[in-house]
Amino acid sequence: MPSNGSVSDAPITQFINCRILRDHKLQREDLWVREGRILDPEKLFFDELGYADERVDCEGSIIAPGFIDVQINGGYGIDFSRVSEDVSGGVSFVAKKILEHGVTSFCPTLVTSPAAIYHKVLPQVKVHNGGQHGAGVLGFHLEGPFISAEKKGAHPEQYLRTFRSGGVQDLTEVYGSLDNVAVVTLAPELANSQSVVRELSQRGITVSLGHSVANLSQAEEAVQHGASFITHLFNAMLPFHHRDPGIVGLLTSDQVPAGRTVYYGMIADGIHTNPAALRIAHRAHPSGLVLVTDAITAMGLPPGHHTLGQQVIEIQGLHAYVAGCSVEEALEAASLHPAQLLGISHKKGKLDYDCDADLVLLDDALNVKATFISGEEVWRKEP
Repeated sequence: MPSNGSVSDAPITQFINCRILRDHKLQREDLWVREGRILDPEKLFFDELGYADERVDCEGSIIAPGFIDVQINGGYGIDFSRVSEDVSGGVSFVAKKILEHGVTSFCPTLVTSPAAIYHKVLPQVKVHNGGQHGAGVLGFHLEGPFISAEKKGAHPEQYLRTFRSGGVQDLTEVYGSLDNVAVVTLAPELANSQSVVRELSQRGITVSLGHSVANLSQAEEAVQHGASFITHLFNAMLPFHHRDPGIVGLLTSDQVPAGRTVYYGMIADGIHTNPAALRIAHRAHPSGLVLVTDAITAMGLPPGHHTLGQQVIEIQGLHAYVAGCSVEEALEAASLHPAQLLGISHKKGKLDYDCDADLVLLDDALNVKATFISGEEVWRKEP
């Protein structure tokens, strides 16, 4: 325990025999945690004469910041876009299960739905921290209904909406409230969209462009008004064309305001996006890559028919693999970049001193061995 009029008597945990991801590199050093935060060991030794109360031997594992999934529609038989008797219970069930994938916080995602669904579902799930009960909820990702009918994907056309006034009333009419909303995906070519983009951005809600036939100048205008994300790049948007690269062109656009980063979500499963396309995007704009699962009800279930909102989807099998970037870059794309996107990188997505001790222990093949939230073990792989 720290002594000599110490700052805190809370127990200190020292993670040893590990390589930690810090400053974009895997570094062989210990990680110190107290009261759920990462501790500066120098201050501990010199100011407090403190030492560890508990040591965790990581057995050579990589320690990365906990993964942050900004687009997950459900899983394990739970569909966030369907009203059930216990919506928050469904979200909690998925939150608990995704700990085994190293996810320590996430944005439950709703696909295009009738207004009544949003009005019933959104009030039932509040932003909250993770813990033994499961990954933390950072706020909803509302994907639709303000999207293009031509690029609706699995979104039901009868519920698509346009912006009538271009104000917040369009949003509150459909969603009810914007409390506990973290991200809204919309199509920037819709009339009156730019004032909505500005309004959402001013409220601290991330605006994402997707399910859209926008050309590059429409996408650039949205970014200039505050949009900062692209929902599942390449999917549900105009294909890249050399005369007008569309939303994809934001990755190398010179019209993005100085000091701003446009992030882009990628489903790196080898199905939604060819690995060569993922490599092109990553090489063009590595600091913007955000790995998302875009997982649906069927995650963790056998092949067959499952729901996505109001639709039925047939799943024939799932494959996943990482294409074309270093281990450090892949890990940052699942932690640092989503934290930066959501404006929470001062406390999550990094292993810097005073950040939340949300950690994932991985082997060299990036299999998850254990997950910690606020320095507490919340999941460990059976030996």
